[in-house]
Amino acid sequence: MSTDAISPLLTVAGWELLASLGPYKESESLKLNETLRKAGHTPELVAAALTQARLRAKAEAKFGEFAHQMLFTQAGLEQATRLSIAALHAQRFTTASITSVADLGCGIGADSLAMASLDINVTAVEMDEITAACTTVNLMPFPHANVICGRAEDTNLDGIEGVWLDPARRTTNTSGTTRLFDPEAFSPPLSFVEKLADSGRAVGVKMGPSIPHDAVPATAEAQWISVNGDVVEAGLYFNALARPGIRRAALVVGAHGMNELTSAIVYDPAHQDVQLGPIAGYLYEPDGAVIRAGLVADLARTMGAHLIDEHIAYLCSEQPAQTPFARGYKVLEVKPFNIKALKAWVKANRIGVLDIKKRGISTTPEEVRRQLLTGSGKGPNKATLILTRIGDDRIAVVVEPHGF
Repeated sequence: MSTDAISPLLTVAGWELLASLGPYKESESLKLNETLRKAGHTPELVAAALTQARLRAKAEAKFGEFAHQMLFTQAGLEQATRLSIAALHAQRFTTASITSVADLGCGIGADSLAMASLDINVTAVEMDEITAACTTVNLMPFPHANVICGRAEDTNLDGIEGVWLDPARRTTNTSGTTRLFDPEAFSPPLSFVEKLADSGRAVGVKMGPSIPHDAVPATAEAQWISVNGDVVEAGLYFNALARPGIRRAALVVGAHGMNELTSAIVYDPAHQDVQLGPIAGYLYEPDGAVIRAGLVADLARTMGAHLIDEHIAYLCSEQPAQTPFARGYKVLEVKPFNIKALKAWVKANRIGVLDIKKRGISTTPEEVRRQLLTGSGKGPNKATLILTRIGDDRIAVVVEPHGF
């Protein structure tokens, strides 16, 4: 995005035009473009206003009503933290009585916004000039927040108690952007974060949820967060931001509020100490945050459940259990994973809608669904299959959803 996409809005006339636009509708954008042009607005201003109206509409999912007073870039919106999760980050600092924070790599300012709203003095640092301009507008309601256009590594932290970082985890090339997985390839790298923490400051950093456990610094608390089943981040917290006695945590945010599962020990895949057992009774699919945090065994123990295979994150129990940390199913039947036999089962049971989940096998649900439903007739019934394996045996489990 160039300066031309933002600068026309940074005037009284531009801001008033943007504020006058109603809810954005893609189907009406061309007509609205023509109407605004005929009203005498420049093509540059119209394009900028409509772009922001479109981005604001998309941003409602992350920012709610705040989105209607903010400016965005496409990349900044895609990478921005949900405001509800940014509030959790900010709460870490207030709980630790931190009154000044540098938000390094602030993007469009979601975390800075959350911290400033809690009366924390915020220095928001962003390297991209256009993104920094958007952040300046977004933080205008807070006189105790200021924005610096510069590199995180060059920021003067004298007098600042805490630091929050959201490193860039993508690289841009001629083909677009590519996701990075090595924490040392991030900008800034994880080693820079650790160096900041070595100074004794309260330091937190947002990482991708796929960060391996052996990359988590020994001095950090790691918290994986999922929102409505989607694992959105792994936060690492150092010094005053780390909670005593917690090394790993899974925070599950969903229909039942916020629920957290924690462990005081470092993850060791060789010492999970959970019994194995058959697929029977009730089957549970742990939330992604629980899996990423290496807390499947801990969850099994709290539920009185067993693993079906030491390498597969499915649990079973004889009696139903209520938990916000897993999706539950009642086991109806266990079959070998045989396409011909399953196709006959679909036809005999007049199944027209088939929900398929899988873990531990390479076959995609879409391909299996196509194979099973093609030529089987459009039956009125619905069914759910879970495809998985026990050892070398591939199996299909007929289930029905069970939960609270």
